[in-house]
Amino acid sequence: MSEEGPNTKGAPLLVAAHMREIEAQVRVCKLCKLSRTRTNAVPGEGDYRAEVMFIGEGPGYHEDRQARPFVGNAGDFLNELLEIAGLSRPRVFITNVVKCRPPNNRDPEPDEIGACSGYLDRQIALINPRIIVTLGRFSMVRFFPGERISQIHGMARVIDGRMCVAMYHPAAGLHQASLADIIRSDFRKLPLFIEQARKMLAPAVQTDEGQPAADDTEVKSLVTGEPLKTSDTAEAEVLVQAQAPEAAQKRGKREKSESDYKQLNFFDL
Repeated sequence: MSEEGPNTKGAPLLVAAHMREIEAQVRVCKLCKLSRTRTNAVPGEGDYRAEVMFIGEGPGYHEDRQARPFVGNAGDFLNELLEIAGLSRPRVFITNVVKCRPPNNRDPEPDEIGACSGYLDRQIALINPRIIVTLGRFSMVRFFPGERISQIHGMARVIDGRMCVAMYHPAAGLHQASLADIIRSDFRKLPLFIEQARKMLAPAVQTDEGQPAADDTEVKSLVTGEPLKTSDTAEAEVLVQAQAPEAAQKRGKREKSESDYKQLNFFDL
């Protein structure tokens, strides 16, 4: 398919219809002042069944003209990064926390992000990606409140049943050359995150007795925070937020309160 439009092949008709409805609403949206200065709103584009969803900050000059996300210099760099990660634009979904360009590419303001949040919530719910990759600090803060991008870039956290990965915005690598290789290195971890997400977040395998089968190694790591090694050469780190699996409790693990699971240790993929 062409990279200019959404990939709806295989998407349920109802999902595709609702996604197109959101896109139509975004294009005529007047919920915030950005509607008065935009040329075009930019709903997002890609596969409505995408396993990986990228969320940037807001459209720039070229995006505002073409009504497509990441088509300027930052878009060219993102295409390179996707190739590094073994991904392609038609098979992912790309959008932003605000759908209209802030004047002079200034930072989006809280009321503007809030006005667009409903559209983004619905897109996430309909696409239901296994992994969300945040690009830049304004999308990062939605999933990693209180964190600093310089401290958690290239790391991930399981939130509401999906893996969220924090990345620098591609534009950061264009404005600060020293970050470009860091961003490339972070994107090389994405295949590891995808593989781990498929293992951790896949539906449980049922045993003959009808109970979910549990992997002892993964259960031990999630409950205790001990390192889980699946590759001696892996560089990726994941910050996992999870509740103790029921299987672990059945194996005699001590019960913990909800507060014990707010923050578990890093473990290597």
